[in-house]
Amino acid sequence: MTERCADFICTLALETSCEGCARVCRTLGIKTSGDIVIRLLLKRYESLPQPEVSDVIGVDDFAYKKRHTYGTIIVNEKTHEPITLLNGRNGDTLREWLKNNKNVKVVTRDRASAYAKVIAEELPDAMQVADRFHLHQNLLETIKKALNQEIPATISIPHNDTSIDAEEHCKKNRI
Repeated sequence: MTERCADFICTLALETSCEGCARVCRTLGIKTSGDIVIRLLLKRYESLPQPEVSDVIGVDDFAYKKRHTYGTIIVNEKTHEPITLLNGRNGDTLREWLKNNKNVKVVTRDRASAYAKVIAEELPDAMQVADRFHLHQNLLETIKKALNQEIPATISIPHNDTSIDAEEHCKKNRI
């Protein structure tokens, strides 16, 4: 595969998906599959120079294959550029990475307790902050709890049925 073809496939994969990219490539006469596209992207990623690690990072998990294979991504929160991809999401690989990057002062993360524990152990002085999505989720849960305490679950509207007989009420529908 030529360098130009590989560039095209990587760009297309980043704009669509690996499987979508493979379908487009097959239509164009380029023999490939989603797995080949993933390997090509990973090879490109590994050949890039290591980005600078700032003192503010973001940590989150993602699925290579849902319910089977997961990874952890670390992002420079100042530039929004990915720093590295780690295997697994249980915190072991994050622990090793943090041991080599003690300059981190702030970590944004989701609610994963494995990440929280590892960050607290390896960087005890670092501030841990919930990411934007989870801040919104926490806010919505708090609002829902507050509303549930103030507004009853069911609202009944009382009515007196003694003055109007059901048959009298329906006279206009009779022939």
